[in-house]
Amino acid sequence: MMPHLQGIGMTSQRTRDRLITRLSEQGITNQKVLDVISKTPRHIFVDEALDSRAYEDTALPIGYNQTISQPYIVAKMTELLLEFGYLQKVLEIGTGCGYQAAILSQLVGHVYTVERILPLQRKAINNLRELKLKNISYLHSDGGSGWPDYAPFDGIIVTAAPPIIPQTLLQHLVIGGVMVIPVGNDISQKLYRVVRKVDGFSIETLENVSFVPFLSGKE
Repeated sequence: MMPHLQGIGMTSQRTRDRLITRLSEQGITNQKVLDVISKTPRHIFVDEALDSRAYEDTALPIGYNQTISQPYIVAKMTELLLEFGYLQKVLEIGTGCGYQAAILSQLVGHVYTVERILPLQRKAINNLRELKLKNISYLHSDGGSGWPDYAPFDGIIVTAAPPIIPQTLLQHLVIGGVMVIPVGNDISQKLYRVVRKVDGFSIETLENVSFVPFLSGKE
């Protein structure tokens, strides 16, 4: 691994290991998820000025009024998505800086990730190519439309909060497919896990969260 990917000081493996300990203490039990987070250099996904905070369990700004989610939320959403077994095709709505896609791509067959802000998508592609992660496809589009060309998906993960669960994304799930999504407004949001059944959808309410709003259109 290149030296800047390995990190030093506050970006070193020792610092990452402390983060993994905190995640375990907060209830993350999927060892594969913890291992991938441990080896993935989160500091390359944030501005250099924020390097020293990359392994804090906190959200950080990435520009364009967007954030990189706190590691606990990334771990929790990934764990919830994978709880029922291996997923081959996963749709991510909201590529952001690419960190969540980086984690997912090491745990599933293929990630299809959609981002509405073109400069952010370009940064994410550069970050993910630096890590030589090749099982990721990118689309610059309004996330509310999903990615019809590749639907249906075994799993969907949404990294921005709509006021209600988008019907289009529900229809993008295979029978037995799982979606993890925050829903709400700037005052109150909840994390949900949705499983598509033959006769409808099972919706599980999980915990309070705080995400950027799910916006329409492209930039």
